[in-house]
Amino acid sequence: MTEQFDEQVPHTHGNQEPDADARLMATLIYVLSFFTSLIAPLIIWLIKREESPFVDRAGKNYLNFLLSYLIWVTVATIAILIIIGIIILPILVLLNFIFTIVAAVKAYNGEDYLPPLSIRFFK
Repeated sequence: MTEQFDEQVPHTHGNQEPDADARLMATLIYVLSFFTSLIAPLIIWLIKREESPFVDRAGKNYLNFLLSYLIWVTVATIAILIIIGIIILPILVLLNFIFTIVAAVKAYNGEDYLPPLSIRFFK
């Protein structure tokens, strides 16, 4: 009976709460994105993704978020030609700022979070 329990322990590893180091690295992915939108988060994700499933998920969520908002901003920039982009573009910039802060706080609390309007390119 003990052997069956030991075999099941690795399967529950993904459901464990992330440790303080993993939460810090996931938080840094979002916080450093204010200073370097791609380079610092990408470096942290590439270095720490093998060590922590939580950092791996946070890095993928950030890349999904970044790519999605890049697409939305591109569409809004093109929509400036038909005037509506003048309204949409500042809203997208504000949402990007707000959702980055929300994602950093959620990462620090150990929660998985994909900001609204994000498309899952990386699963």
